Amino acid sequence: MNATVGSDVRALLDWYLQAGVDETVGEAPVNRFEAVPPAKEFPKPSAPPPSHSVQVKREPAADRPRPASADESQSLAEHIAAACNTLDELADAIANFNGCNLKNTATNTVFADGNPTGRIMIVGEAPGADEDRQGKPFVGVSGQLLDRMMAAAGYSRSDALYISNILPWRPPGNRKPTPVEVAICLPFIRRHIALKRPEVLMLAGGTSLSALMATELGITRMRGRWMSLSLGDFEVPVMPTYHPAFLLRQPARKAEAWRDILEIKARLANAD
Repeated sequence: MNATVGSDVRALLDWYLQAGVDETVGEAPVNRFEAVPPAKEFPKPSAPPPSHSVQVKREPAADRPRPASADESQSLAEHIAAACNTLDELADAIANFNGCNLKNTATNTVFADGNPTGRIMIVGEAPGADEDRQGKPFVGVSGQLLDRMMAAAGYSRSDALYISNILPWRPPGNRKPTPVEVAICLPFIRRHIALKRPEVLMLAGGTSLSALMATELGITRMRGRWMSLSLGDFEVPVMPTYHPAFLLRQPARKAEAWRDILEIKARLANAD
């Protein structure tokens, strides 16, 4: 062995020692892959072991109930409303109707307030927080303004006024009702008016105007104009005006709403 080879072997052995290799087990290398015996095959179990977990049986998609569509809910509302022959029957039917999601978030079903034999029926948009809590329409700040304005013309809830809304349930956060929500509840308020048979129908705000009169013209253009609503064999004169909540935000418009109320007063006076 020459000096160079001996130097390399010693350096290699020193490296082995530093790496922790301090002994050998054989003089010849062994192929460990060839030394591994073939894997033993075990028979497969005939059945899986019993499980203690709860197995949830899923119904086929075709068998699971699905929520009613908006058209189905509206059709159901029309059928239910048409079957009611009194205001009490209608109130019970609306309270038991589950086709509108607004009922799930409302505290109360708000049907009506005032005198069922009153000459004037007022229809607003939807209950607010106070109305939802008390179960009566127009009892909050805007309702108090409405009462004062109608009282100045000689009308009160105890004699001449009967008040309701397009929707009997409060939209969350007092948001504007969606067209779908209005469409579902519309058969109820139409039947409500037909059963009540007022001498004059006052529509407070753009939502009641567009829903009942099927117009795209806004309340600013249509207020103060006499219209007519036909419900089967019943036809009622209609006066659109501003919603009292709007008048609280725009007090300068109160004079226009007052003229609308005086129009109603004059019409009823001429009918006497």
